[in-house]
Amino acid sequence: MSNSDQFSIKPIVASSSLRTLAYEALKSAITNMDLYGRPDEVRLDERKLSQDLGVSRTPVREALTVLEQEGFVRSEARRGIFVIKKTKAEIVGMIHAWAALESMAARLACTRASDAQLQSLRTEFPEFYEGRPAEHLDEYSDANIRFHQKIISLGQCEAIASLSSNLLMHVRGIRNTALRQGERAESSIREHVEIIKALEAREAELAERLVRDHGLGLARHVDTYGHYLD
Repeated sequence: MSNSDQFSIKPIVASSSLRTLAYEALKSAITNMDLYGRPDEVRLDERKLSQDLGVSRTPVREALTVLEQEGFVRSEARRGIFVIKKTKAEIVGMIHAWAALESMAARLACTRASDAQLQSLRTEFPEFYEGRPAEHLDEYSDANIRFHQKIISLGQCEAIASLSSNLLMHVRGIRNTALRQGERAESSIREHVEIIKALEAREAELAERLVRDHGLGLARHVDTYGHYLD
């Protein structure tokens, strides 16, 4: 596998299904990499993956088959297996889908989340209240993703969580890249603070609208600045 510095996995310990464990480890590694912050393709080497995971090549091959069916990787004859990057149009569509799911989760959170869960948002995400994001962009980038995952979680809807999980890899990668373009980081942090206020006040319609508009703003940003995706 090339560019191993961008793709990090940990050895797995056999307990039940090696294929399942290999699948989870590979999917986690793909999801956490900066896929859209680099111009080159990410090629996965089956032999290297089996060595890194500490298992034979069979469960790795089976896990890669599942990941290919889910649209995370593609297999090319005589070239190997590559992590899939989406086009700009595909990314914008995925952001629209994420915005729809997350905005409904925000609405549900206003009635389903506990007072303690909603009140903890300020302390759980201090990055939104401490100085300019440009001064600690890496930390803010991580907090940005955790925040959107948190909203999905607070909605307490398994269907939304399941539908949004496979969108995360691409939305996550593009969010991290977008934060380094134009004034996206500054506007994003302001919008997050307003979303937290709406959630704390349990204003369901406002929270839903703010989260949706936040997502649509990202889609417009990608449409404007995402020339590198095509």
